[in-house]
Amino acid sequence: MFANLTSEQLKSRFAGARVLVVGDVMLDRYWFGDVSRISPEAPVPVAKINQIDQRAGGAANVARNIAALGGKAGLLSVTGNDEAADALDTLMVQDGVASYLMRDSKISTTVKLRVVARNQQLIRLDFEETPNHEVLEQVKEQYRTILHDYDVVIFSDYGKGGLTHIARMIDWAKHEGKPVLIDPKGDDYEKYAGATLITPNRAELKEVVGSWKNEAELTEKAQSLRRHLELESILLTRSEEGMTLFGSGEPRHQATRAQEVYDVSGAGDTVIAGMGLSMAAGFTLPEAMHLANTAAGVVVAKLGTAVCSFDELDKALAEQ
Repeated sequence: MFANLTSEQLKSRFAGARVLVVGDVMLDRYWFGDVSRISPEAPVPVAKINQIDQRAGGAANVARNIAALGGKAGLLSVTGNDEAADALDTLMVQDGVASYLMRDSKISTTVKLRVVARNQQLIRLDFEETPNHEVLEQVKEQYRTILHDYDVVIFSDYGKGGLTHIARMIDWAKHEGKPVLIDPKGDDYEKYAGATLITPNRAELKEVVGSWKNEAELTEKAQSLRRHLELESILLTRSEEGMTLFGSGEPRHQATRAQEVYDVSGAGDTVIAGMGLSMAAGFTLPEAMHLANTAAGVVVAKLGTAVCSFDELDKALAEQ
């Protein structure tokens, strides 16, 4: 598909692409350790922690994926006014992301703490609160201010309350001719009406349209939803089954990149980041799907919320 495009040309197109990511951010904390015994207090493993790591998660992971691939990424979201927010700000600077983090002193920044032993999660602890009305109004105004600086908008919805005004934000982006991509959450997709593309996984789509018995029924349900919401396309991510793009013509399927899969957490972030960046770089939806699928194939071979660098993508494309 990209035989006529050199590595430098692809890199150059990505470098000129500007993507704004809006949505729910979180700080992913990892406590790595060893387990060699069961607690005498309760039938649970005892983890002796020997390493601590923290990474930007949620919408922030989408933004860092864009930056890692060589694009210009902006991040607009709500955090608390706390140490976790400081950590997110620092991580965004390190990753080369322009961050517009609106701080809400009445809440704590969303943190997901994972305890990992022998590359397996023992437990995940979530700390989260819903943003207040006042700060969400600030997000809306900041969005209007910076929208014209970007080519494509990605809404990363994790259901944490940061996208209360998403319907209006979609309208503003459409008015300025900006493609809108959405990683959806929950069973109410009406608020996403008019977007260019949504990227549900199988479980998320099933929650909205119900189950399907075969490919024909899946296509019928996906196309019915697409027409109802007036979307240009739906990209269904299907884990080991790859991904399928439902547009105005026949569905286009992309097989998953064959390899040993270690960790699919964050793969959806990489998919929508790759789609948004590729579209901002002028690629068609099928071309963008190919690039995004390749990048996701790199990421699932890594532990935790990870990114695909441009060099890794370039190498994976060359091997196809």
